[in-house]
Amino acid sequence: MLITGANKGIGHEVGRQLAAKGFHVFVGARNAKAGRKAAEEIAKKGGKATFLEIDVADNDSVTTAALEFSNIKDHLDVLVNNAGIIVDGDSAILEISDDLFRNTLETNTLGALRVTRAFVPLLSKSKSPRVINVSSGGGQLTGGADGWAPAYCISKTALNGVTSQLATALPKFAVNSVCPGWVRTDMGGKNASRSVEEGADTIVWLASEAPQDLTDKFLRDRKEIPW
Repeated sequence: MLITGANKGIGHEVGRQLAAKGFHVFVGARNAKAGRKAAEEIAKKGGKATFLEIDVADNDSVTTAALEFSNIKDHLDVLVNNAGIIVDGDSAILEISDDLFRNTLETNTLGALRVTRAFVPLLSKSKSPRVINVSSGGGQLTGGADGWAPAYCISKTALNGVTSQLATALPKFAVNSVCPGWVRTDMGGKNASRSVEEGADTIVWLASEAPQDLTDKFLRDRKEIPW
């Protein structure tokens, strides 16, 4: 399995838990030093982990990563598109620069699509291919926007749209998006209400235990939620 942005936070915890379940975890990260360290930490705890350098915002990097992966494994069972950025804080929607908005979409939305597209040939060789996109409750349109981090939230709304389109395009795959909740990570901050273990739970479940016919859903705490 491959997890992007797995050198820290939710991605790293997902990797740790799934390695403990017997998965060979590929730790995807753009920072080679951090990625190798994260893979070593997982391996020290008895799991099997391999670092894979990948920058989801760079098409050449993603293409190279898929090729490198194929030199090690002949198929991919699970892809977790976890890599993401939040750079706009609480800036009002009318104050966000084009570049900030574009960079956020490039990583959070197009990045997930780009990686999925590159790895579909390997996923197609799996008996039960699964794609899990790590989204956010901030991307929900239900209830209306509250003004928080608009570029980030819009990118996650769009990611949910990508998830739905991929589920239709890949009928033999289980393709879902997840809201992990407000988690105590570098992104979520120390005041967040959830532990990293709680944030990882639904992702781990989708990767390992959820029914293969569960697809085209947006989930929190293993239950479908509106978006």
